[in-house]
Amino acid sequence: MTSQSELILEQNLISQLAANGYDKVTIKDETDLLVNLKKQLEKHNNKVFSDSDFKQILNHLSKSNNIFEKALLLRDKFAFKNDNNELVYVEFINMDFWCQNQYQVTNQITVEGTYKNRYDVTILINGLPLVQIELKKTGIELKEAYNQINRYQKHSFSSNTGLFNFIQLFVISNGVNTKYFSNFGNKKPDFKQTFYWTDDNNKRISKLEDFANTFLEKCHLSKMITKYIVLHDTDKMLMVLRPYQFFAVERIIDKVKNSNSNGYIWHTTGSGKTLTSFKASQILSQLPKVDKVVFCVDRQDLDYQTAKEFNAFKPDCIDPTNDTRNLVQQFKDTNNKLIVTTIQKLYNAISKEYHLKTMDNLKDKKIVFIFDECHRSQFGDTHKKITKYFNNYQLFGFTGTPIFVDNAQSKSKENQTTASLFGTQLHSYVITDAIKDENVLRFSVEYVGKYKEKENSHNEVDIDVEAIDTKELMESPERLEKIANYIIQQHPIKTHNKEFTAMFCVSSVEVLIKYYDLFQKLKQEGKHNLKTATIFSYGANDDMITDVEDFDSKDFNEVAEPTEDYYAYHKRDKLESYIQDYNQTFKMNFSTRDSESFYNYYKDIANRVRNKQIDILFVVNMFLTGFDSKTLNTLFVDKNLKHHGLIQAYSRTNRILGEKKSQGNIVVFRNLKKATDDAIALFSNKEAKEIIIMQPYDKYVNDINEAYQKLIEIVPNFEAVDELYSEEEELEFIRAFRDIIRLKNIISSYVDFSFEDIELDEQEFENYKSKYLDLYDKTREVKEKTSILDEVDFELELIHRDDITVSYILALLANLKNSTPEERARKQKEILDLVAGETKLRSKRELIEKFIVENLPLIQSENIEEDYTNFMNSEKLKAFNKFVADEKLNADKLKKLTEDYIFTQRTPTKQEVVAVLENQPSIMQRSSIGDMILSKFMNFVNTFFND
Repeated sequence: MTSQSELILEQNLISQLAANGYDKVTIKDETDLLVNLKKQLEKHNNKVFSDSDFKQILNHLSKSNNIFEKALLLRDKFAFKNDNNELVYVEFINMDFWCQNQYQVTNQITVEGTYKNRYDVTILINGLPLVQIELKKTGIELKEAYNQINRYQKHSFSSNTGLFNFIQLFVISNGVNTKYFSNFGNKKPDFKQTFYWTDDNNKRISKLEDFANTFLEKCHLSKMITKYIVLHDTDKMLMVLRPYQFFAVERIIDKVKNSNSNGYIWHTTGSGKTLTSFKASQILSQLPKVDKVVFCVDRQDLDYQTAKEFNAFKPDCIDPTNDTRNLVQQFKDTNNKLIVTTIQKLYNAISKEYHLKTMDNLKDKKIVFIFDECHRSQFGDTHKKITKYFNNYQLFGFTGTPIFVDNAQSKSKENQTTASLFGTQLHSYVITDAIKDENVLRFSVEYVGKYKEKENSHNEVDIDVEAIDTKELMESPERLEKIANYIIQQHPIKTHNKEFTAMFCVSSVEVLIKYYDLFQKLKQEGKHNLKTATIFSYGANDDMITDVEDFDSKDFNEVAEPTEDYYAYHKRDKLESYIQDYNQTFKMNFSTRDSESFYNYYKDIANRVRNKQIDILFVVNMFLTGFDSKTLNTLFVDKNLKHHGLIQAYSRTNRILGEKKSQGNIVVFRNLKKATDDAIALFSNKEAKEIIIMQPYDKYVNDINEAYQKLIEIVPNFEAVDELYSEEEELEFIRAFRDIIRLKNIISSYVDFSFEDIELDEQEFENYKSKYLDLYDKTREVKEKTSILDEVDFELELIHRDDITVSYILALLANLKNSTPEERARKQKEILDLVAGETKLRSKRELIEKFIVENLPLIQSENIEEDYTNFMNSEKLKAFNKFVADEKLNADKLKKLTEDYIFTQRTPTKQEVVAVLENQPSIMQRSSIGDMILSKFMNFVNTFFND
């Protein structure tokens, strides 16, 4: 079967949309777009606008090019006075009756910004371009269509009146695979935030034809835009719901509209339950029959980041205080239908005598309760209170790990299951679904220690893991020290040299204290430089502070590992000393003196883990559930876990974050193989293991060897890359080598990895990498014609190392001064090879080489960094003056253009660049000269300003 061309895909899609009720319209450029916009707004509003009326409307629509502000304008009405001084209201989209809008489809609109761009297929609603569809022929990666949209964002969407900044959704397709995503605007894009559409049973709808019949159906599309895009106020960005989130919300809404029964949603950990549950709350609060919607979270989950997220969805909806009186007043306020609160405050509101007088008026009101997580330490008591106190309620819960009879912990198991508390399961999206959709990562589980049936491996360390009957042996100093040394050795490998962070969960607070003291001792001895932190509850016998038990749930500990006496130890003094060390490191002032200070310490740790300021967080139970951090990629485990406790703990590591984070790393120092298999079977199915757990090391060795064979069929050695004559051949090499760097990124996190195990040796890999980067550099040059390499994603983050910086290179140079000539020559070549292989330093390669060869031998001072800075400033001035002289530029205008770029990081338009010329070129020459000047300008700023 021959692949379909983009033109045929485009024509078929337009014909299909026209058959489904879209009006096909011809729009060639912005002039046509504006004429059509006026007609469609008149039709939608049933009004006639004079030219001056339309000018006012256009000025209103054009007053900002910010994507977020455009989205607000779209959803709001505009009031103005017409020529007769009458007040007129204009609606841009019908938010309440979303099917009652005007739908059109067009193609090949041409817009000129920095470059001239022609867009594939555009869907117009009421004349505004709200959906942009980019197509590639069958066989081409979707990422190339995605990268093309990124290019449009930079080069032309903001041009002229900026109407294309009203786009809410993008669709990318090659005919057989189709995805959608929200308009990310100027935010750094991430291909991981593109989604497949599915049916309500999570079956993927990937063919463009099927996608057009479902997702692009007129009413559904406008419903997605009006109801299922969240305007994230904090980050000023648009967030569209994924299909399983959409279907879950729809099921809850249907339940409330048509019944009085309860229900729960099983969506796996990491799938965005908070966004789903909040959106359900928001839509339910708009239903006339509902008096109040109460969205309940546990205080444990309401850390700084989560509170920030809630307030981003609905500004000021979170009351950060512990004062239940504020909650009672919210219940009393008839204008406030949506309440976000904690389980703890809700319990107090319907339990304390002095609140009940106010609350009694609500007993018969229609109140919908939505719980962000079904199973929390205080939920059982709160559930009983709600069902006893209110007469007209509905309860809906979300959970990533439901409680079944098999994993219930209480004696009366049937009373503790999710179904017994919430009723019918309304929708499910389990971990296998999420991994297939690339919404969460797989786990790489490595069992470290002495196993009876262990093949020869670096994981076979003299650490006891099984057949142990004595607590003394499992907690012996010798065993703990072996594990500590192993973690110190493996941390940089697992976290890609601290590009990510790790957590270490242990069996008890007593053991945690031993480990933490040991790590501090090893740090003082110079064995590591890891930043560590810890938090734990310090026991009822230690004048226990209020609400600490909520943080470190005893119920969760029993699920994880039952202990004889959980609060038996005197731990407060130890925790206080650790907090004081933390205060000294981060210049803070936390303590265990009161619950608020301890809670703030909890929140601060959560924030610092997310920002990679803590390398390893030591925990017993805290942070093993409910805590989300994309930057956390490794969990070390010296603790017996099972059932939902195991899945919850492992799931701390599997949030999506770019290409380099390819899996969640689980390093286990206990024999949890059976417990892991059982938990996976319980929360998905017995066949799910191959989907959820990464393949064995040997499998990836075979994969990378096969990829290497494909590579050398294209280029038998790295020199052969220079002999590739066509861009098609270059593209073939790029894709083949990219497969290798993807696999190397995965395999290098295994403790067994060595280049000796694979057919590609390390130097050969580095040589191919340099050629790969040469081709990347080629794509950054401004060319007169479009290249097929322009939209290829080189995935440079897989070969970029954060530790290879200018400062690192200068430190190596400092060691050259006292070397022998032979050592100097060898080390100099190694440094230059290092620079050539690091993506962010390649633009500085020639200057660094010049500094090494010409300047370094003459430097007498010890401060090489200062000498290098002086050298770069001198070279920058020379390059600036040469640029001005060679191209006859206005120096002041060029300086201003450079300053604007440094501040905004926005590539200037061709018009802005041409304006820097002393003498303006003719219209015929303007485009080619603009391309050439822009190319030189970007080379200049990349060399001297972009680190």
